[in-house]
Amino acid sequence: MVSSDRLLAFAAMSFLLIVVPGPSVLFVIGRALAQGRRAALTTVAGNTLGAYVLVVAVALGVGSVVERSVLVFTALKLAGAAYLVYLGVKAVRRRGSLRTALAEAAPVAHGSLRTLGEGFVVGVANPKTIVFFAAVLPQFVDRERGSVVLQMLLLGLVFNLIAIVSDSVWGLVAATTRGWFAGSPRRLSLVGGAGGLTMIGLGVAVAATGRKD
Repeated sequence: MVSSDRLLAFAAMSFLLIVVPGPSVLFVIGRALAQGRRAALTTVAGNTLGAYVLVVAVALGVGSVVERSVLVFTALKLAGAAYLVYLGVKAVRRRGSLRTALAEAAPVAHGSLRTLGEGFVVGVANPKTIVFFAAVLPQFVDRERGSVVLQMLLLGLVFNLIAIVSDSVWGLVAATTRGWFAGSPRRLSLVGGAGGLTMIGLGVAVAATGRKD
């Protein structure tokens, strides 16, 4: 399996990538501001599942296709960006209903599943993660130490464990800040609008950045 020095080096590189807010982190923050702690943590879970799908794809060789094909990479990036903008616009339009949502005893299962699914889409379409897994992950594999696929899956698991802790902290901090606004309908509406605008801006940024080749 993966040697301890390679595992630690990969974990360090992963941490440096994860702590810098990217599409997934900013999406979690937007969700925390707009909908609260539970939605933020559910989004983190969805993001993590989406990111691990990318790990499996790279381990099975699909990642190299995405990395080498400008068309595939661009299509996936633009799809993710459009989805973020769509969710942001929806959040802005529904910002006035946030106070009612807070008064509800518990969200319905469908809402939680939908939030999980939306987080999954953002996680699996995150261009930063796609490039990292496709270009960096294979470099930490030692072909002389057993199954390449199992090594990649293990490294990807390490990445996602770090990500779920970091993203959860971001979400909880944002949700705590949101609580201060809950006493005022106007402030709460502003929070909902800010969360939506964050997602819209993020979608635009994702569409405008990335590979130029």
